[in-house]
Amino acid sequence: MTQHTLQGRTESEVLWFQRRSFLQAAAAWTAMGGISAAVAQQRSNIVDLRGDALINGERLVPQRSIQTGDTIETGPNSGLVFVLGTSSFLVRQNTRMTVERGSSLSTVSVLRMLTGAVASVWGRGNLRQIVTPTLTAGIRGTGVYTEVFPQQSYRSYFCNCYGTVDMGAGPDRTVSQSSYHQSFWGEAEPKNGRFLTPAKAINHTDEELEFLAKLVNQRTAWEVLGRKGVKDGMGYMEQRPETAHPAMNMPR
Repeated sequence: MTQHTLQGRTESEVLWFQRRSFLQAAAAWTAMGGISAAVAQQRSNIVDLRGDALINGERLVPQRSIQTGDTIETGPNSGLVFVLGTSSFLVRQNTRMTVERGSSLSTVSVLRMLTGAVASVWGRGNLRQIVTPTLTAGIRGTGVYTEVFPQQSYRSYFCNCYGTVDMGAGPDRTVSQSSYHQSFWGEAEPKNGRFLTPAKAINHTDEELEFLAKLVNQRTAWEVLGRKGVKDGMGYMEQRPETAHPAMNMPR
């Protein structure tokens, strides 16, 4: 398994893809034709649901479909995997988020997170956003991981696992280009004059992104290129990056 660092999360949370129930559900989802077949046959777009979750304040059941405009809440020891349009989402426990509507019922314009953690893979398309209390990320087609820490004044963590992302926190802005995990903190209070600061990869694994990509007929950048880098926050593919990534040299 890919080495990873946990911060306030458990091994079982990041190893969800190894559960037999998920593997069976994912195999069935693929065998039945994925999201296009689910839409055509008016079936649920939920791939896996474990524990208790709410949709718009009501209990979420596996037979229900999640649409843009819905608010999702997961309880303790819960998890949710679903596909919406060309994007796939893993929602960890104790998460509250809203998927805001874009140009169509199945197009997400904004993933607004109030607390918790979400790993997601986004198909190519118009610019969309992930918004937390302290950070904004404009995404096109990419795989990312986002987490909000309410106990740290809603400080937010964001990893551009691969792709191009327009990052913003407070007055700070930068463009992140990554092929292997470039991570940031959206600070609640400035650190050394900055609200957007570099971070290392925490609380998510390569395998999670690979499974989410597969659900929407994609592959991660490292699968396409056939090699991985080091989860040092720089986003390079080289095994030992010699210099900092330009995105780390952000103006104050």
